[in-house]
Amino acid sequence: MSEGTALESTLPSSGKEWFGHPEGLATLFFTEMWERFSYYGMRALLTLFMTAPVSMGGFGWSAAKAGPIYGLYTALVYLTALPGGFIADRFIGQRKAVLFGGIIITAGHISLMFHGLSAFYLGLFLIIIGTGLLKPNISALVGGLYQEGDARRDAGFSLFYMGINLGAFFSPIVCGWLAQHDSFKMLLTSMGMDPVNSWHWGFGAAAVGMSLGVIQYLLGGSKGGTAFRWLAIALLLGSIVTIYLVSSHYGEDFNSVDNAVVETVVPAAAAVPVADAVDDVEPVAVDEAEEGGPMLTLVKVTGGALILVPFVYFGILFAQKGWTTIERKRLYAIPVFFVAAALFWSAFEQAGSTLTLFADRFTRNVFLGFEFPSTWFQSANAIFIVLLAPVFAWLWVKLDKTGREPSSPAKFAIGLFLLGLGFAVLSFGAMASGPEGALVSPMWLVTVYLLHTLGELCLSPVGLSTMTKLAPKKVAGQMMGIWFLASSVGNFIGGMIAGYFESFPLPMLFGAIFFMTLVATVAMLVLVKPVRGLMSGVH
Repeated sequence: MSEGTALESTLPSSGKEWFGHPEGLATLFFTEMWERFSYYGMRALLTLFMTAPVSMGGFGWSAAKAGPIYGLYTALVYLTALPGGFIADRFIGQRKAVLFGGIIITAGHISLMFHGLSAFYLGLFLIIIGTGLLKPNISALVGGLYQEGDARRDAGFSLFYMGINLGAFFSPIVCGWLAQHDSFKMLLTSMGMDPVNSWHWGFGAAAVGMSLGVIQYLLGGSKGGTAFRWLAIALLLGSIVTIYLVSSHYGEDFNSVDNAVVETVVPAAAAVPVADAVDDVEPVAVDEAEEGGPMLTLVKVTGGALILVPFVYFGILFAQKGWTTIERKRLYAIPVFFVAAALFWSAFEQAGSTLTLFADRFTRNVFLGFEFPSTWFQSANAIFIVLLAPVFAWLWVKLDKTGREPSSPAKFAIGLFLLGLGFAVLSFGAMASGPEGALVSPMWLVTVYLLHTLGELCLSPVGLSTMTKLAPKKVAGQMMGIWFLASSVGNFIGGMIAGYFESFPLPMLFGAIFFMTLVATVAMLVLVKPVRGLMSGVH
């Protein structure tokens, strides 16, 4: 790496502080907050939009088609963190990687604002590429704010993590209200606009959010250059202008926009080539909804190849020579954590698929007389994280002082059990809905999200910490990539599971997920002692 590139992997500093931390933390805090706002806002809508009837503005796809597509999309978001980190390390540095990633993500969300499969797939592709550039490198920039041994580092990452969850909390509320709530649809109708296009207002809000993140990043000291500053401002203005022109100025229906308008507006906003993305929705949606079509086949083949990657990687790693005895033993422990994490995320990520569909179709979304969109349930995990993460941090320290803190494998087992318990609860909730599909209390899902959050806090931060301790120094970076790959594999498996939402009785489907996690829990408990032996002193 050249010296110039190395310099691009740190943020400039004037020596000022933000809540006792380097000023650059404020820039990265708000940039990541808006990036997560855009990601989780769009994620909250994705499955619902794909499965919504064409008459209600969606694609009219079945869960069998939408589930795998959702799973592969979220899997690739995590997978691209590997090449994203490589590109930053070798070619452009973390600062530019974050900037380019944010711009590409914004372009993807703008593409989703238009009707048609071309715009839809292009939007997902751009978000995948942009997130792969931004996500791993913005975390690296946070670490680069602190000198080695700086006691503020852990607290700084805690603040940064708070920004992630703030974005994740507010985005389903904002984007979900625009996309789903009857009051907003009535507002569109009163303004002479077609209410079925409300989905694209939700996607537009995600575009505006990421635009704000890019502007925050540039104005906060990244010194990306005058051209990039103007491009960032154009992204925000372009998002707003595109929404206005497409939904209002050109009539009641997004489909009424002709190609000339798209060719003018979109390149000006984010250089997104979607001139053919505004074809009439209905015939496109019906044709592509055919089960077993080429797109679904491609999704399954790609996902299957993804699952093979870790097996090949571990095989090559174990075959290498030169490891010390302790290093080799610790390497043998890592696949156990990898498989457990992949199974955990395959169930946990039902939040964006089966749990979202259950919230939309079988839950009475009313609280104290106020009716709310089904997407709002996806804010529950974020708020529970904010409230409970400090409690868990205190709990582990307290148990460590008394010598009763569970080992990492035991924490994984606890996390898997709590996750499975959530699906056991939901299986009863599904039975309560009855064969006629009666709506059940929202407290069923609130309880599920609480149990899942408790499980996440037992496994996710613990796994991240454990990987850093077990990985030999010369492959430490690769091991962190492998940890993200567990999320990627889990997300794809979760999407395939979601494909059975409409073909299996829901109590049976949720019960099967509970059984899978219960088997994993028992296996992890059985392996606690041998895995601790392989860890060679790492707790």
